[in-house]
Amino acid sequence: MRIRHKPWAKPELDACPFCIDNPQDFKGKWNTVFDDNSKPLYVELGCGKGGFMSEMALIHPEINFIAMDIKNEMLALAKRKIEQSYEQAGKPVDNVKIFIQNIEQINNTFDENDCINRIYINFCNPWPKKKHKKRRLTHTRQLINYKKFLKGEIWFKTDDDELFEESFEYFNEAGFKIKFSTYDLQSEKNIENIVTEHEKMFTDEGKKIKFLIAEPENKEN
Repeated sequence: MRIRHKPWAKPELDACPFCIDNPQDFKGKWNTVFDDNSKPLYVELGCGKGGFMSEMALIHPEINFIAMDIKNEMLALAKRKIEQSYEQAGKPVDNVKIFIQNIEQINNTFDENDCINRIYINFCNPWPKKKHKKRRLTHTRQLINYKKFLKGEIWFKTDDDELFEESFEYFNEAGFKIKFSTYDLQSEKNIENIVTEHEKMFTDEGKKIKFLIAEPENKEN
């Protein structure tokens, strides 16, 4: 998704108390970032405008969350949405951190000393052209990177049929097992799902939302 340059975005993020300027500085020690580091740590890769994170983090104060995106402009919109949700609930933003991150370079930010209990990948760019498929957030090479710091599951949802089908192969190649999958997430009653504006747009168009949960085959219990 293209978004125009917004000159206010970077200064606003710089002034945000829950935005991390240099995430690479915390590589291997993300447990030190939150006041209560005893909580599980969940990460959203490509948070977009923050619709998912602004709701999920608010209803789960028992979990610490990290949200990242590649563009200042997008992350600033997410920051505003998170602040609005917490302000309306009368709560401080104390279990969310956000930062700019090119996810292809995520090894610069996390390593095996970090303990990420869950990764969310929501409606990532499907990169349909063959020459671009390696950029997919569920591509084999990306999944192998995540395995270095993931101690739990990946929750992945998309509206794109081809991306979903080909992701099964990626997960298999990267040494993941599929714990659950569905081609119609809306029909599932036992899966916690935050329906964002983005997701509602797809369902209004008649598209079924695909979803899976995967974990590394060699995951430690």
